[in-house]
Amino acid sequence: MPKTLIADAGYGSEENYAYLEQEQIQEVVKYSSYHKEKSKASRSQIGKIENWSYDEEQDTWTCKAGRTLHYRYESKEKTESGYEIHKRHYQSASCEDCPLKSSCTKAAGNREVTVSMAALRYRNQARKLLRSEEGYVLAIRRMTEPESVFGQLKNNRGFRRFLLRELSKVTLEVGWLTLAHNLLKQATTDQKRKPASLQ
Repeated sequence: MPKTLIADAGYGSEENYAYLEQEQIQEVVKYSSYHKEKSKASRSQIGKIENWSYDEEQDTWTCKAGRTLHYRYESKEKTESGYEIHKRHYQSASCEDCPLKSSCTKAAGNREVTVSMAALRYRNQARKLLRSEEGYVLAIRRMTEPESVFGQLKNNRGFRRFLLRELSKVTLEVGWLTLAHNLLKQATTDQKRKPASLQ
């Protein structure tokens, strides 16, 4: 198994993070809101739980207005593959007369939030690595190594979808595609190396 896996935000799910942790594979994988949360607009949104503070000992969240949201119950849901996500539900004791409520939520009554603590932990880990020097170097490698090839295959070669089904057939199709791609690259390189008199 590889020691490190690099992927884009499309793969940044709790289930994938959990699998990589279980297999002891370092993940350089962004999550869907990674770039958005770095913006000033996102950091200033008072209704986002990412901008609130969490008290682990009391298991409570405190919103930007200083109101405390207490734990109420836990629910579970399963993904298509059978992975179980545990979600904790919190509710404010009172949002009455809160001057920030209109900016926080459009819902009537007290503010409620649902949180997967595991997902939050995985995102914090991913964020820390992605913003480190090591994570930056690894992420850049992905951009320079596979991204240009994907662009060539999809845009320049017109390969938008597989024509076959089943893993063995798709593997064969990818093999032919990459072989053709590499041969065309080699032909271009050979052409550039030829003396001007032979071109």
